[in-house]
Amino acid sequence: RSSSASCFAISDDEQGYDLDLFCIPKHYATDLERVYIPHGLILDRTERLAREIMKEMGGHHIVALCVLKGGYKFFADLLDYIKALNRNSDRSIPMTVDFIRLKSYCNDQSTGEIKVIGGDDLSTLTGKNVLIVEDIIDTGKTMKTLLQLLKQYNPKMVKVARSAGGLTPSFLFKLSYVRFEVPDKFVVGYALDYNEYFRDLNHICVISETGKEKEETQSS
Repeated sequence: RSSSASCFAISDDEQGYDLDLFCIPKHYATDLERVYIPHGLILDRTERLAREIMKEMGGHHIVALCVLKGGYKFFADLLDYIKALNRNSDRSIPMTVDFIRLKSYCNDQSTGEIKVIGGDDLSTLTGKNVLIVEDIIDTGKTMKTLLQLLKQYNPKMVKVARSAGGLTPSFLFKLSYVRFEVPDKFVVGYALDYNEYFRDLNHICVISETGKEKEETQSS
């Protein structure tokens, strides 16, 4: 489970909602089992996180760092809410954005390492409040390595906002902001993909076995 103190936890026995109750693209009609987290709930929870972030980080220049690809929808919506709060506040602060991808690989000694692709010179993070925005990552080892890398540039503060959490061991790093805590289910939508499909789905849904087989066939 996530170590976030403020998190919308979804119980293990949550079954979700019938697909017929929502607007689902026809090309995904047979690929999904249930709507797990409706889009409206996603946005409302994102707005609440924006308030928490501004309360804690809004006193100093924020650099919002999006981890592509899965984090882009969360990142865009979260920043819209943060910008709205910022422009309507008496204590507005400058905010800049950047985008990176993390490539994991193993060297000859089979030690996990990551390569940061894209993004500006990380030295620009020195003295700034850094907000890392990502999607859902099970083990957390890649994020731990990224945090160790960023620490070398002496940012003022580093916080991690994750779209969904659930399996990250608390000893790796503490998640600052988690939108949803989900059970161990294979979910797609809202930029979460399966073989690059389903990123264009607004809701977070549980993929069906038919959907897995179909996307594996199309990707091969």
